[in-house]
Amino acid sequence: MAYTYKYPRAALTVDCVVFGFDDGELKVLLIQRALEPFKGRWALPGGFVRVDETLEYAARRELAEEAGLKDVFLEQLCTFGAVNRDPRERVVSVAYYALVKLTAHQTKAATDAADARWFPVSQVPKLAFDHADILATGLARLKAKVRYEPIGFELLPPKFTLSQLQHLYEAVLETDLDKRNSRKKVLSFGLLVPLKETQMTGRHRPAQLFRFDADKYERLKKKGFNFEV
Repeated sequence: MAYTYKYPRAALTVDCVVFGFDDGELKVLLIQRALEPFKGRWALPGGFVRVDETLEYAARRELAEEAGLKDVFLEQLCTFGAVNRDPRERVVSVAYYALVKLTAHQTKAATDAADARWFPVSQVPKLAFDHADILATGLARLKAKVRYEPIGFELLPPKFTLSQLQHLYEAVLETDLDKRNSRKKVLSFGLLVPLKETQMTGRHRPAQLFRFDADKYERLKKKGFNFEV
């Protein structure tokens, strides 16, 4: 028996706040819309959810189609349902945020995106729809969560220096950290594996490289380990 609904149904979309870190700056990926509405304006990557796919699948599909991004850290953020948020029709959007290692991913515009570009979060142009609100929510979530879960390592290359790690947290939290105390604390967790490799950092002596031990973190978390920066 076929069922019919007497109430109109809203359309459903996903939008993704994609963060990256480069040259000491926290950045966000934006796409330039090739179609109306807001043709030519910058926006977050996203699109309509198909009836045969999950929300996360739709978000990952849109990232791949619009920006060429695959296999990235992705987590649901919030739902945005203002009545007039989309001039085409009643649209509810489920937002996600993603964290990307810029050295491991090559972005490229595709489908209905005319361009895809990384912008420092402090220099974001006027965005289409309510994407400025979505971005602000994503930033707030990242700032809060980076303090109690090591998601910040998703933004760093596989091998990094302690200075790069400190600059990342300073960029996300928008504050200066005491070099000695911050390094002492992060090393005390026992989650950084020192490597027999160094990296030149300007005129200074070579800095030691480290990697994050994700397996050890998962084992410790099961025992009640508390990560707090």
